[in-house]
Amino acid sequence: MAYLPSLRQLQYLSALADHLNFTQAAQACFVGQSTLSAGLKELETMLGVQLVERDRQNVALTDIGHEVLARARQLLTQAADLVACAAQAAQPMSGSLRLGVIPTIAPFVLPQMMPLLRQRFPDLKVSLREDLTAHLIERLMRHDIDIALIALPYELPAVRSRVLYADEFWLVANDGDPALKGRTITATGGWTDRLLLLEEGHCLREHSLRACGRAEVASSDGLEATSLLTLLQMVESGLGLALLPEMAIKSGILNHSSLVGRPLAAPAPRRQVALVTRNSFARIEVFDAISNLLVETGPQGKQGHALRAKRRDAQS
Repeated sequence: MAYLPSLRQLQYLSALADHLNFTQAAQACFVGQSTLSAGLKELETMLGVQLVERDRQNVALTDIGHEVLARARQLLTQAADLVACAAQAAQPMSGSLRLGVIPTIAPFVLPQMMPLLRQRFPDLKVSLREDLTAHLIERLMRHDIDIALIALPYELPAVRSRVLYADEFWLVANDGDPALKGRTITATGGWTDRLLLLEEGHCLREHSLRACGRAEVASSDGLEATSLLTLLQMVESGLGLALLPEMAIKSGILNHSSLVGRPLAAPAPRRQVALVTRNSFARIEVFDAISNLLVETGPQGKQGHALRAKRRDAQS
């Protein structure tokens, strides 16, 4: 029977690819440098190929090294999911869960969802990571997070996903802006030339462009926002207009400002809020429970309606 690489050897290869430094990779694996070097050498001998190019100045993976690395990380992820499956078999809604959320969803969803999650599943310890969609998907596939809450459309790898609800776009401008006049506002009106956008990397940028049927919009004076709050400040300063998701409008993001939000004419452009995880993620009960909780606290859910009514009463 042919000998197979050990998971430890694959961990050494993954760590070296991350750091491109033997000392730092060994520290990340909590072993000595000689142990890591020997493990990698054994792996190369076992596979019969050179995975790493080494000299006194540089460390780099060979072409076959990159291919082996991709497969190694898949195996490491599956092994970690196997361990999680066994550990959580008796109590699926306990232990730790790493949840990633994009910045244009997190502040409008988590305040409703997290208290209810802690109340219903007190033994489930959730840690949060806010990041851009591309980074979250990369972290998901590398097992750095377990589940990600994102917005579609977005080109995804092979993952398990569940669309939770639709989130329509509203036009935001200063009160009295000509773009807000009229009984209806179409997504392809003349106002699109004044549209301000988030910087590259935010999926809301692409969704805004898709919503108004544009491949690109020249930003005013080359300005792009790094966050929704910065985007609103730019609009309030008279630099242009913005498209915001309905969840942000309904959360009160425009309160105490001179800005007004108006829905777009039907069929209004929208994004889809979705929860995704790896196909190999074994804790399906957790994925389903988080999904159901997000739907319940979403725009059509009973808890969502109750929480929003409570917030309105507090503000009045």
